[in-house]
Amino acid sequence: MKLLMLGGTEFVGRAVAEAALARGWQVTVFHRGKHAPPAGTVALHGDRGAEDGLAALEKGEWDAVVDTWSGAPSAVRDTARLLAGRAGRYAYVSSRSVYAFPAPYGLDEDGPVVAGSADDTTSDDYAAAKRGGELAATEAFGDRALLVRAGLILGPYENIGRLPWWLGRIARGGPVLAPGPRELALQYIDVRDLAEWTLGALESGIGGAYNLLSEAGHATMGELLESCVQVTGSDAELRWTAPEDILAAGIEPWTELPVWLTAGELQDALYGADVSRAMATGLRCRPVGETVADTWAWLRSLGGTAPQRPDRPAPGLAPEKEAAALG
Repeated sequence: MKLLMLGGTEFVGRAVAEAALARGWQVTVFHRGKHAPPAGTVALHGDRGAEDGLAALEKGEWDAVVDTWSGAPSAVRDTARLLAGRAGRYAYVSSRSVYAFPAPYGLDEDGPVVAGSADDTTSDDYAAAKRGGELAATEAFGDRALLVRAGLILGPYENIGRLPWWLGRIARGGPVLAPGPRELALQYIDVRDLAEWTLGALESGIGGAYNLLSEAGHATMGELLESCVQVTGSDAELRWTAPEDILAAGIEPWTELPVWLTAGELQDALYGADVSRAMATGLRCRPVGETVADTWAWLRSLGGTAPQRPDRPAPGLAPEKEAAALG
C-alpha cells in the first residue's frame, strides 16, 4: 500500500505514519517542515493554509490518504479535490464533536450532527469545522471516504497535554487531588489503536462514519490514575475527592483536572458513545496500563516535558489551587 499522510509529524499523524511503516507500506508525509517526520518516510513540504500550498501534491498516486486537519474545512476541500482522481481512499480523522449537543448516552453514528460547510474558510467553531471537513472529504471521494469520529485520544506523542499532565503531577509525588468517583467510567482511544484500525479499514475498503473509541468503561478514573502511580514509581498519595467538593473549590473539570468530567450531559456525550460499528470491523483497544506506561516512557525520552500545541491552552491544576482544595 502507498499511503499519503497529510501531517504525520505529531501525535495522531505520527502514530499513523509509524503504524503504516510497520506494515511495510510506502509512506509519503506531506507537512510544513516544522517537525521531522518518522524515519523511512518520503517528505513533501507545503502549507495548506497558504496560496499554492498544495503544489507538492500536484503529482503522484496513492492507495490511501489520511488527513488529520482541524482547521478550515476549505483546506480539506481543496486537498481532497486535488487527490480524488489519484488516490484510492481518503480517511479524515474527525471528532465526535460533530454530533449536535447534547449527544445522549449510547448515541451511534446515525445521530444528528451540527451544520457545517466544506467551503468554510474559518475554524472558530471546532465542531462545525470538523463537520465541514467530513463533508469536504465525502464530496470528493463519495463512499471511498472514511470518517474517523474519535473522542478522547491518549497515548505517546500526545501534544494536548492531558495524560502527560497527570503523569508529571503524580511523578512529583505527595498528596494528589484525585477527582471522584474512582469508578468513573472512561471512554477513550489509544492513538496507536486508532492508527491500526484506520489503516486496516483503508486496506479493507471500509467507508462511512465510525465512532472510534473504546467501549464505555474500558477503564475507570481510578485505573488511569493508579496506573500513573505504578509506572512513575512515585510516592504519590491519591486523595479521592467528591465532585461537589472539587466544584466548590472552583476547580474546572476537563481543563484543570484533565480527563475528569462530572455527571451530566457532557459526560454522557464524551463517555457514552455506541462503538459497536467499529468493534464489529476489528477495533481492538489495549489495556489502560499499557497506554500509561508507554506514554511515560515516551515522556522520559523527552526529558519529562511533552510538546504542547500552540493553539491549545495547556491543561492542569495550579499547585497552590490543589493544595488549597486538599486543605
